[in-house]
Amino acid sequence: MAKEFNPGIWIDAARPQTLAAAFVPVCVGATIAVYHHTFDWLASLVALLCAFLIQIGTNFANDYFDFQKGADTDERIGFERATAGGLVSVRAMRNATIIAMGLAFVLGLYLVWHAGWVIFWIGVASLVCGILYTGGPFPLGYNGLGDLFVFIFFGIVAVMGTYYVNALQWSADSFWASLAVGALSTNILVVNNLRDIEQDGPAGKNTLGVLFGENVLKWEYLLMMMLALAIPPHFYVQLEYGMPVFLPFMTLPMAGLLVYNIWTEEEKRKFNKTLEQTAQFMTLYGVLFSAGILLDMV
Repeated sequence: MAKEFNPGIWIDAARPQTLAAAFVPVCVGATIAVYHHTFDWLASLVALLCAFLIQIGTNFANDYFDFQKGADTDERIGFERATAGGLVSVRAMRNATIIAMGLAFVLGLYLVWHAGWVIFWIGVASLVCGILYTGGPFPLGYNGLGDLFVFIFFGIVAVMGTYYVNALQWSADSFWASLAVGALSTNILVVNNLRDIEQDGPAGKNTLGVLFGENVLKWEYLLMMMLALAIPPHFYVQLEYGMPVFLPFMTLPMAGLLVYNIWTEEEKRKFNKTLEQTAQFMTLYGVLFSAGILLDMV
């Protein structure tokens, strides 16, 4: 019997190990707004809540649609899915998806009132694509477009959107920062797809790994890591930030270890730990990058 009222089940279903992809973009975007003396704490707080709700809603939608499409089977080696595991009914997971996305929409109306209609369309696109990632007639995650979706919406859109609701204008700085954030968000998905490659193919989930092979995912992980680490030097050389912007380079040993694991680990189940560590790396990078920008103001 499904245990819909067990909070622990819903916390696990929200996949907290992936929520760095919601926190870091807002943190970085808001920090650049502080640097430009345009920070609005209420707009940033609402943006953060919306980001968390969209990420959680997307995770709920993945749980629901992957079960409906038969992608979650007994052979799954990833984190347990609530619907497939019988912990939550299909109807409850569908309703949870609607509630999470609905709350994000309602909260986002404040940002629309505060920053204008451009935020409405950005928000609607984020919500719709969060559903279409695994749902609809052409699910992005089932047709090799999941990586592009994550890079755009959890990188470029999230960072630049956060900056916009603070400053009420766009910023080249936030664009360049968004590339690092998008790259690290994408790497969370890359690990997920590398782990699940043997189950995704038979289920018709055509990720880049299924379409082009494991080595493509390994190269993608390495290139995304290199892109993230190339952004601080760009801020220093081209955007004339100070030396503190190099603080993310403190993560180099961890970055090297993660890339090594991706290229050498053969037991797919161990990628659950690598996924968590990739999200932790993203959080650490984001905090250090933000701290470097703030220290440059001193």
